[in-house]
Amino acid sequence: MSVNANVSLSGKVVTILGGTGFFGCHLAQELLSRGARLRLASRSPQKAWRVRPLGNLGQLQFMPVDVTRPASLGPALAGSDIVVNLVGAFSGNLEALQGNGAGRIAAAAKEAGVGTFVHVSAIGADADSTVGYARTKAEGEAAVHAAFPEATIVRPSILFADDDNFLMMFGRLISMLPALPVFVPQAKLQPLFVDDAAEAVANALTLPEAKGRTYEIAGPEVITMLEINQRIASAQRRRRSFIELPDGVSRAIASLPGTPISRDQLALLERGNVADTSMPGISELGVSPRPLSLFLDRWMVRFRKHGRFGDSDEISAPGAKL
Repeated sequence: MSVNANVSLSGKVVTILGGTGFFGCHLAQELLSRGARLRLASRSPQKAWRVRPLGNLGQLQFMPVDVTRPASLGPALAGSDIVVNLVGAFSGNLEALQGNGAGRIAAAAKEAGVGTFVHVSAIGADADSTVGYARTKAEGEAAVHAAFPEATIVRPSILFADDDNFLMMFGRLISMLPALPVFVPQAKLQPLFVDDAAEAVANALTLPEAKGRTYEIAGPEVITMLEINQRIASAQRRRRSFIELPDGVSRAIASLPGTPISRDQLALLERGNVADTSMPGISELGVSPRPLSLFLDRWMVRFRKHGRFGDSDEISAPGAKL
């Protein structure tokens, strides 16, 4: 299937709900570049003010909305040609935000006469999961399809960029500590560059074949948690030891308050985050995803001991086992 990634959205009013977070700001840049008249609706719209210089005069609008209060949805969606729902959370009232709440958003979009609705879920959505995040993601998908049958659902894997809270978090820790514990070191992930994810979602807005379908989008390679840490250390030109925590130790740590990982996050990590190849993927949305290796050396320069003038021959130490 051929996808024209250059389809213009000029004149189209596109509303992004929950569009002030990490992915929302990257998606906003993609849509603005295609000429969309963009409305970013969020409880705290000021969090996305960094995208203001990217829009032309009158091209970008910010609107406060609380998706847990249905009455606030009507004004936010009024006049929209396209709606993208990015609302989600790892804690709080997940049912109201990404369970039945997603269905209420879809129903409000249908009532507002919206022609295209894209709901961004997540790989790992599972109605039978004991983890609230995964379960409510699946419930949200079902509620969206019930209210807006022709909605497109996109499930991205873990997203990475030079402004993320994934690679950059590990980058900071590896730059400071000589040895680091690794939870579920053999967990398989398929990280996706955030701008590739944004391109895929933007393409879905104009692709007639995408209506009513569910896509799982991920990067081009499957990497373990241990390998990710080792690659980051190598890109920093640092020798580091990584302590592969046994499952029992990981679960004991996750059950304690104030630890770097919760029990739910650990359960999700144990499950892995890899696209189901039996489902439509990112290639069906016209995107060839770029590998982590294309960016990592450049992004990790900031964490090297002597910046770009560091010893290029130093490499990370092999992983250690507890």
